[in-house]
Amino acid sequence: MGAVPILSGQNPEMHGKDVCLKGVSITYPNGFTAVKPTDLTIRAGEFFSILGPSGCGKTTILRAVSGFVEPSAGKVLIGGEDQRGIGPNGRPTALIFQNLALFPLMPVWENVAFGLEARGISRKERRARAHDLLELVALPDQAEKMPGELSGGQRQRVAIARALAVEPAVLLLDEPLSALDLKLRQHMRTELRAIQQKTGVTFIYITHDQGEALTMSDRIAVMNDGVIEQVGTADEIYSDPQSAFAASFVGEVNMFRGRITAIEDAMARIETPHGVLHGRHNGALTCGDDAILFVRPEQMRFGPDAGANRFSVTLERRSLEGAFLTFETRTQTGARIVIHQTNTGLASHPVDQTLQVSFAPETAVVLPDGPVASTGSEMAAQ
Repeated sequence: MGAVPILSGQNPEMHGKDVCLKGVSITYPNGFTAVKPTDLTIRAGEFFSILGPSGCGKTTILRAVSGFVEPSAGKVLIGGEDQRGIGPNGRPTALIFQNLALFPLMPVWENVAFGLEARGISRKERRARAHDLLELVALPDQAEKMPGELSGGQRQRVAIARALAVEPAVLLLDEPLSALDLKLRQHMRTELRAIQQKTGVTFIYITHDQGEALTMSDRIAVMNDGVIEQVGTADEIYSDPQSAFAASFVGEVNMFRGRITAIEDAMARIETPHGVLHGRHNGALTCGDDAILFVRPEQMRFGPDAGANRFSVTLERRSLEGAFLTFETRTQTGARIVIHQTNTGLASHPVDQTLQVSFAPETAVVLPDGPVASTGSEMAAQ
């Protein structure tokens, strides 16, 4: 990619602004509450993702920031300024839609410069800025082509260049990679992150794809049923989830339901149908509480380890995924457990064999019982 273009004679970097939601809730006329009272601060210049299943309210938050939806209560501040009563055209934001909405009969450079004509900028200057932005998104030789002549990834970058042409402080992206194939989505993650870092614009990215959020974001908000369950870095969300939903929605996980029988320092003892297990807790538990122990498949091992949680399983299936092996097993109660291991090329365990599995207590987290994502591997008591 080329250097960051100098736009409007300003500094060679665009500057992002912070976005604050203070007590924002959004209820539609039919009585449905899409977003329950929410406080959220997105820092200036960060790549912030809102991650959650369809219908959780994440796009509604994006529309409230952009001005297409007015909060029922609370307020949206951008750069410290209350946006109430300010429409989309008056806010320092730009929105990239899922369908990109490029004009098929305009060449690429005119698509990029489209938002500048209404600002009274001359054709010559519009064209120069469009070329600068196409250089930024690594499309310097595509200015005269029509959108239909470009690949999906190239059209995506044109949409980004068009959004940046109006020099927004905040760029809003609503699942922009959803229509691309897997390889192109993975490539575009790197492209988007690089563009964000070069421009300094605040990116707010909406997605239901965990991989997108984990690989691109400075911080992530996990959202469910109109509520933000947790905000943190990718490492924090993955390794230290704060709710049952966050633990089960982000990444693959094994879940063991049970009841707390003892708490000692940072460890909780949980009685489950699979035996007594131990794991870290977040301080929100007391003896007698219903709880769920969560452990990632890559933390589980075949064979007993001293001081580890352990129980017996029957191996049902072994799948090779290149550098990794996935083992699908069942406990004696019929619960499904998934185990990931590095593929060392050595002989593996035969199917239908009964084996012991174990995991260290410090690699598991025990959280209060609550709603879990349907994508999780449910280890319910049976």
